[in-house]
Amino acid sequence: MWVMLQTLDDSVPKYRDRVSSPGLMISPKSPGLELTFSKSDKSSYEAYTKVLHSFLGPYNDSLQATNNVACTQGHYFEQEGVEERKSCQFNRSSLGPCAGLEGNEYFGYNEGSPCVIVKMNRIIGLKPLGNPKINCTSKAENVSLQYYPDYGMIDLMYYPYYGKKTHLNYVQPLVAVKITPLNTTGTSEVVLECKLQGSPNLKNEDDRDKFLGRVNFRVQIRD
Repeated sequence: MWVMLQTLDDSVPKYRDRVSSPGLMISPKSPGLELTFSKSDKSSYEAYTKVLHSFLGPYNDSLQATNNVACTQGHYFEQEGVEERKSCQFNRSSLGPCAGLEGNEYFGYNEGSPCVIVKMNRIIGLKPLGNPKINCTSKAENVSLQYYPDYGMIDLMYYPYYGKKTHLNYVQPLVAVKITPLNTTGTSEVVLECKLQGSPNLKNEDDRDKFLGRVNFRVQIRD
């Protein structure tokens, strides 16, 4: 039995046909997934922007150019039989005004048009089918949503993920959503549901798990 256990690789799923579907989460993450701030009060959103800068640090273009490789878009980056897997570049600058770079250091919070990052949980061995993307909806019609990268697309080149032991410098793909209320004065409250779409093997409905392929959050913006 001991010899058999030695041959098992704990960096890959034990059952390849049982790769689970990922959950979604946002950054910045707050209690109850509620973001509340005043665009005229820096202290009310500074904690959110600090979290975003820290979270996006590993995605800095300079680090990606040094540590990771430019991959072919639209194709899986499969690396079977290799001890140390390379990782595809995901450049922070691809998030546009939601990258928090020069001129957008406050991710739009100071303008009442905040950015929220949506990420998929890492799952070893996952290979999304089709053209996966993240799409967000609001029950109200008082908000404009912009996605970075365009259309909230998630490229296949970031899959499969082989686990932190062998997949060095791996960064998961992100989708930034810039939330702009159409009402520019007073208080705006936006309730969003973001879901994985475009891929038949990525689930987004399960009454037992409210984060499976989806995430709901609330943003309240005051003057």
